[in-house]
Amino acid sequence: MKPLNILLNPVGSAGDVHPFVGLAAALKARGHEVRILTNEYFRPLAEKMGLEFVPLGSREEFETVLRDPNAWHPRKALDVIFKAVIEKLLPQTVETLSRLHQKGRTVVVASTLALGARVAQEALSIPTVSVHLAPGIFRSSYEVPVFDGLGFMRWLPRFAKDLVWRLIDAAFVDPSTAPAINRYRATLGLKPVKRILHHWWHSPLRVLGLFPAWFGPPQPDWPAQTLLTGFPMFDERDVHAPDPALEAFMAEGDKPFVFTPGSAMLQGQKFFAAAAEACRMLKRRGILLTRFEEQIPRELPPGVRHFAYVPLSRLLSRCAAMVYHGGIGTCAQTLAAGVPHLVMPMAHDQHDNAARLARLGVGDSLAPGKFTADHLARKLKALVENRDMPGRCWEIARRMEQERPLERSCEIIEQCAGDLAPAH
Repeated sequence: MKPLNILLNPVGSAGDVHPFVGLAAALKARGHEVRILTNEYFRPLAEKMGLEFVPLGSREEFETVLRDPNAWHPRKALDVIFKAVIEKLLPQTVETLSRLHQKGRTVVVASTLALGARVAQEALSIPTVSVHLAPGIFRSSYEVPVFDGLGFMRWLPRFAKDLVWRLIDAAFVDPSTAPAINRYRATLGLKPVKRILHHWWHSPLRVLGLFPAWFGPPQPDWPAQTLLTGFPMFDERDVHAPDPALEAFMAEGDKPFVFTPGSAMLQGQKFFAAAAEACRMLKRRGILLTRFEEQIPRELPPGVRHFAYVPLSRLLSRCAAMVYHGGIGTCAQTLAAGVPHLVMPMAHDQHDNAARLARLGVGDSLAPGKFTADHLARKLKALVENRDMPGRCWEIARRMEQERPLERSCEIIEQCAGDLAPAH
């Protein structure tokens, strides 16, 4: 087919941007013109990958959100994230897409939070594919995603679940999101929208779920235009040389535990303190991963080391277990490595991911309020002594080896070229 002008618009942290970088590289290899449109913070990564980069938002704006502890709060995170996305990015995204759009050649590939791309789709009739990285993004009254405070919904009849979703939208979601979106839509001559997270943020043309059906089985009330392709598995491996210090550490003893609260976490001091102390209590080795060194305890027990960044695909298969926040990218890498998970879910899709891992029998979770050295040590001891878990972990890892998520995703995006999305 003729080369397309493909504009990829991820919004969020490294966990949100990484899959789009991997997808962009795959699309470029298929001969398309590809641009990454995202925050200036990610310019170095895009350029290392040889991808054309278009900035949307400054590094300072990105770091302001990172420093806000409410960005990780189970109920306050929505306001923090959407304020940054709507107030700062909406007009800039639409103007940029308008400038880069080439009629008949352009396809926009937009992440969950790329709300400006959805507005541009309607205002400019640009074929747009919505990409959601985790099943928890999809609301359902059949299998309700696991969110903090909504566990009661599992026991309700379906009509009552529908009502609860409507109440949540009317009382919380739409008041936080719809006014700013609709004010901007009015300047473009577009009608107001409501129930933003229920249906509007899904492109009516095509929705891609970048996870496999065995992890997030599609539900009857998901958007009919949804296709699942699998975990994309990009982690900067191609732009980071092996670390001699890490290799020396790995060769010195038994398999370590690995700990990270996420690439965007700046409030991880208690997490790392508990991790280091749990390793001391268990007399086990550990790796603490964060680019923000100020979060690491000044004195670490013997056998516990801090590294700023290690591509997980290069590390996890040689480790005893992964302890992390439940982000979907880390989840996918841990599944592919065939090692157990211990998740400390805080917000966003993390509680739902943790619940799915427990159902698969490959991990456990520990609430932030109970994430102390004592509790952590007991959980880790139980994980490594579980005789059934290694077999379940390796079964999933072998299954993932047979999947071709990037190839399938590229094919679907190519099929959308030239199609016009109906207006909502």
